[in-house]
Amino acid sequence: MKIATWNVNSLNVRKPQVLSWLAQQQPAILGLQELKQVNEAIDNSDFAAMGYQTLLNGQKTYNGVALIYQEELGEPSDVVCDIPALDDPQRRVIAATFGELRVINAYVVNGEAIDSEKYQYKLNWLEAFSNWLALEIAQHPNLVVMGDFNIAPSDADVFDPERFKDAVLCSPPERDYFNRLLAMGFTDALNCFSNEENNFTWWDYRGGGYRRNHGLRIDHILTSPAVQAKATACHVDKEPRGWERPSDHAPVVLTLA
Repeated sequence: MKIATWNVNSLNVRKPQVLSWLAQQQPAILGLQELKQVNEAIDNSDFAAMGYQTLLNGQKTYNGVALIYQEELGEPSDVVCDIPALDDPQRRVIAATFGELRVINAYVVNGEAIDSEKYQYKLNWLEAFSNWLALEIAQHPNLVVMGDFNIAPSDADVFDPERFKDAVLCSPPERDYFNRLLAMGFTDALNCFSNEENNFTWWDYRGGGYRRNHGLRIDHILTSPAVQAKATACHVDKEPRGWERPSDHAPVVLTLA
């Protein structure tokens, strides 16, 4: 069973790539971020023709998340859009339970810059997100939390640590929130299986970022202990980043026995 996360940076633009990747990889569940479309604007027929159903939490122009899942998984239950205790107009979270497996897909706030109001918004959002995940992991032993976290957990996840020192995506408060999730019992799945250096998931469009491998690891799959016990692999699929009109992110794929 494969579970994957991918920030597609506009589903309208990247839908052909998503459909091609689904046909190639056939994950059971795919979490998408940055749909940049409202639910009503998304045509689900292409997914249905491939045996996939969709759960959408879209937003015009910005944000938006989705869970694309194989029909054979059955109807999901306990579907949640957005963090329950947070009054936030931005569509950043969708969660659902498939059998015994709970999956949360999130697009964490970018934060823009340390001296920006958006950075404080990010920290407030992360506080609410962390508090909610503490409840979720207590209620759901089989839990996967995945998405674009907009956090590079350590200097090893940054192509130039000195350049990003104390900057947004790499600041101590952001990394503290990520470590707080690990302290709850989550495992950073990619770290358990990948020995590859510079295992980045995002490369800037500008300056030949992908060609030069000037990237960051900011997309993650976190697993509860019960799920991690079933994990057999986790990797970054960099191939789509080299396709025509690519997203600036690559998918991260978790394989469960």
